[in-house]
Amino acid sequence: MKPLYLKLTDDQIIYSNNVNTLGKAFYELNPKLNFQENLQTFKNQLDASCDVIIITNPNKYILKKNIFLFNKVIIDFGTELENIFHTPVINFDDIMSSGLKAAFKKELNYTTWHLDYYGLDHSKRQYGQESMQTVGNGFLGLRGSYFESKANDDNYPATYAAGVFNQLSTPINGRNVINEDLVNLPNAQYLTFSIDDGPKFKINDKDIQESLRSLNMKDGCLTITLLIKLADGKELKIVEKRIVDLNNYHDYYLQYSIKPLNFSAKMTFYTEIDGSVVNSNVERYRNLANKHLEIDKIQNNTDDAILLAHTNQSKINIAVKSHLNYPDSGIYSTDNTSEIANQKVEFNASEGTTYTFEKNVAIFTSLETKNDLELTINDHTFLANFQEAFAFNSQAWKKVWQQEDVVVAGDVTAQKLLRLNSYSMTTAAQINANKDLDISVGSRGLTGEGYRGHIFWDELFDMNFYVLHDPELVKSLLMYRYNRLRAAMDYAADDDYQGAMYPWQSGLYGDEQSQELHLNPITNKWDPDNSRKQRHVSLAVAYNVWNYYNSSQDEKFMAKYGLEMLLEIAKFWIDKSQYDETSGKYTIADVMGPDEFHEGYPGKDDDGLKNNAYTNIMVSWLFKELHQLLENELSDTVSENLHRTNFTNEDIKKLNEIRQSLKLDFKADILGQFEGYFDLKEIDLEKYRQQYGNISRMDRILKAHNDTPDNYQVAKQADTLMALFNLRETDFLQIMNDLNYPIGNPNKFITDNIKYYLARTSHGSTLSRIVYSMLLLKIHDDSAAWKLFYEALTSDYYDIQGGTTAEGIHLGVMGATLNVVTSYFGGVDYRGDMLEISPQLPKQWNEIDFKMIFKKINFAFQITHETIMINADQDTEIMFLGKKLPLTANQTIELTF
Repeated sequence: MKPLYLKLTDDQIIYSNNVNTLGKAFYELNPKLNFQENLQTFKNQLDASCDVIIITNPNKYILKKNIFLFNKVIIDFGTELENIFHTPVINFDDIMSSGLKAAFKKELNYTTWHLDYYGLDHSKRQYGQESMQTVGNGFLGLRGSYFESKANDDNYPATYAAGVFNQLSTPINGRNVINEDLVNLPNAQYLTFSIDDGPKFKINDKDIQESLRSLNMKDGCLTITLLIKLADGKELKIVEKRIVDLNNYHDYYLQYSIKPLNFSAKMTFYTEIDGSVVNSNVERYRNLANKHLEIDKIQNNTDDAILLAHTNQSKINIAVKSHLNYPDSGIYSTDNTSEIANQKVEFNASEGTTYTFEKNVAIFTSLETKNDLELTINDHTFLANFQEAFAFNSQAWKKVWQQEDVVVAGDVTAQKLLRLNSYSMTTAAQINANKDLDISVGSRGLTGEGYRGHIFWDELFDMNFYVLHDPELVKSLLMYRYNRLRAAMDYAADDDYQGAMYPWQSGLYGDEQSQELHLNPITNKWDPDNSRKQRHVSLAVAYNVWNYYNSSQDEKFMAKYGLEMLLEIAKFWIDKSQYDETSGKYTIADVMGPDEFHEGYPGKDDDGLKNNAYTNIMVSWLFKELHQLLENELSDTVSENLHRTNFTNEDIKKLNEIRQSLKLDFKADILGQFEGYFDLKEIDLEKYRQQYGNISRMDRILKAHNDTPDNYQVAKQADTLMALFNLRETDFLQIMNDLNYPIGNPNKFITDNIKYYLARTSHGSTLSRIVYSMLLLKIHDDSAAWKLFYEALTSDYYDIQGGTTAEGIHLGVMGATLNVVTSYFGGVDYRGDMLEISPQLPKQWNEIDFKMIFKKINFAFQITHETIMINADQDTEIMFLGKKLPLTANQTIELTF
């Protein structure tokens, strides 16, 4: 083990690989750089790597070790070092008490399972941390706020239930604009105290000496610890914990412990179910109508409080119940208002004694509960106490991690964030809840109100994770789309098309929720928004159906639901494909690609685009896969679905005709993003980068200059090459051949196109980096691929998009990073009839271990730079480096490469 010893002073980092020679080498801290930049510069000047960093400064703070002041700002030096060096950081005191190896092992286990934030933060930074520390179970999501906080510019203690949407109207520019939002539900998390009938304690800088917020991803418990010193000198320690039950998904449990450290006094514990809450998480939405709830009834029964409410447009009934457990000496009382159920407990507190209060909360809605809601909530019982709930929930999370954990060796930061991604995917959707729900996953999960909680094509990136770990969950999520098939058909009919046209943004009903106007925060003006023209969302739905079927072989689902969806989606694309006699090709017009910057041609903003390459390629793919399904499925299944959808022989003929004749544009071997793309002007991104720094949203920047991205070859994210993310390279090349655009030199074509479009992409979406990372792996540009992968992996952790994590985590990029690790770094490709394995482990890691389910077989993989160990629980075959190999059930084989 190679150690690096450090000592931090006000202006230096003193270091050595031997504690006895500490003081001979140093790095001068640059006051013009922030602390992270200083650490990166320090790392870059070191001659050798290390396995562990040992800080020799004594610990001055109580709640966490290795906390220091830098430029009068509190810095979590240990965590910052781990994030730069990707190796465990311990304190010299730990070695003295337990030895180097034991201290190393303890820190490695802790840091890779915990997401910690030390100290108070403010504004969007604090909001973002609350998003990251959300606890949830697929039905409920509770943002990781302080119990004592209420919604303000620094805190947003929201609660969300999957599928609870509501529409409100706001007059803007002389017309009523209707928005549908995921509703912020009554806040039952609020807990605080007062001393001697004084004011209620509020979160503030002057009273809080130390604060540590720690999410334990292994057991799903968020613990917040506060050391408080009030203006009159009274000191307290507060420990607050919350869990959301993975099994009994209606329930969550809170524990609040108060310890007066230097006084005895009368204290009062306050808690609420606050039905007066509004939706105010997203700053740019705050001038819009935002009060979604009407309170129907508040009642108390012994230590219980119940609040009944409904959403004022969608008429979803909501019932919230809380039950208090508190010391026998406490005196309980209530003081309800018209919208808030108030409970309080008075008690006499003695110095040095800890007093623990527990609050159990249940939330039911009329969406998933068909029985009388008031009777249901009144009859509902909880587990005995927080300890019992925690024990059961820990076991539930243990089962999750046994299947989902992606283990990497050699990088503590990546390990922590990959676990955070898996954790977030589970809190967004998991089978115990979703089997009863009629909903899919929104782009922000249940962590914030960004994009109003709507469901986009991001599902495509999420399903790649879910399908390998819980196929039954994927089926439940796909049923959301099936249940809105009629709405998609109505949407198509409104535009004079047959078949099903799924909306770009979907909520409760499955109708189009994309707005026609978009607020540009640079100009503070409302611009036209044509994002609804991204018809490729229907192709994402089709891809998810196919992906689930290919991985699960669920014939019943395909016969009853899946094939019908594919046929109706295909009918839409058949109708939208128009034959052009001049070119002899079919054209698909009036669309937007995944790029999103290009809404139309210069001077014709409302007309959309023609022959978007991604759209046309995926239509060709869909028609080919559908034709094969019609050939191979049972005749009764095919006949029944053709009859059900009125899919005719002429339609079947069109499938083959269109899929081989869709128009694409080329310039030499560069595939045009859409017809006319090469006529657009080049753009000097560096010029704008020097002026604005962050140019990710070039669309907003250009519009602030009275210009438009429609004029330029510039992209928000991967578009032309997105099909190479979805499809195997051989399948992609075959489609190009089918379309009569054969690729003579695939390596050159892929390399040239990646470089061409990467130079024109601003990465305005976090998904862009992970897609390009995967593409760069195809051309063995490992360095650039690694850089983009790590930016994507850390995108929410560092909130690289300038505050958007405040509005919720980006679930799609979390699922996509996990997919790149298993499918590309691990090299296990599941998109065919059997697993095809070709590992390319990054040099920064020593090993990857993970499990997956494919065609009802459980696989386990352990991959190093030279070997791969594979275990399957059934006899099967795999393709390894192009050679077919048999696997015997429950026998681990080791292969070298």
